Amino acid sequence: MSLSTQESDENAQYVLYARLDNAKTMANILKAVHFKDTAIIFASENGLKVTVEDCKCVQANAFLQSSLFQEFVIKEEQVTFKINLTVLLECLNIFGASSIPGATTALKMCHEGYGTPLTLLLEENGVLTDCSLKTLEPDETLDFNFLSTNVVNKIITKSECLKAAFSELDLSSDILEILMSPDEPYFRLSTFGNAGSIHSEFPKESDLVESFQCNKTQANRLLHCTSSNILN
Repeated sequence: MSLSTQESDENAQYVLYARLDNAKTMANILKAVHFKDTAIIFASENGLKVTVEDCKCVQANAFLQSSLFQEFVIKEEQVTFKINLTVLLECLNIFGASSIPGATTALKMCHEGYGTPLTLLLEENGVLTDCSLKTLEPDETLDFNFLSTNVVNKIITKSECLKAAFSELDLSSDILEILMSPDEPYFRLSTFGNAGSIHSEFPKESDLVESFQCNKTQANRLLHCTSSNILN
């Protein structure tokens, strides 16, 4: 039986119900924030926000708008739980790469509420698999909603270019220094390791930089777990 033909009244018991025609869409979005095993899922009428943190100093968020899903129903103002992101991704990719051209994996995701598992039902070419993932009490997450009036410097960069810049730094370093300045060197990344210090400087007109707004010189150092996650 196709997931799309399931009767809606069968889902009345769930506080969160979502249906997606292609599970790979969700998997590809979640892979972008998969640098730790666990994630906190915030569900609202707008969709899902998946938050991953490390050492209480790095936070990554993935947003899946409700319009992404073919069906998205939530019966509470917000549903929040912690889940093993590694296991969730394994479930979403449980059928692997299909040998049939154009084949997709349909997904139905259900949650009955606090303390209950997150249930996934996946279907591909008539083959059904169901997964039940334990949900945990969510941790308090960091608040990065900075007031725009308090922002001193702001630089928007191209992610691929920034990734390439990080790859040229010393990955053994426990320290990553980010310097922003209205004057030269404008934007500089530095690491300090056993081989000495390495600096990568970028002018504000660089292809890396999409937007450059700097009012004063500012240098920040990220230590150990923070820098290792960014550099890797």
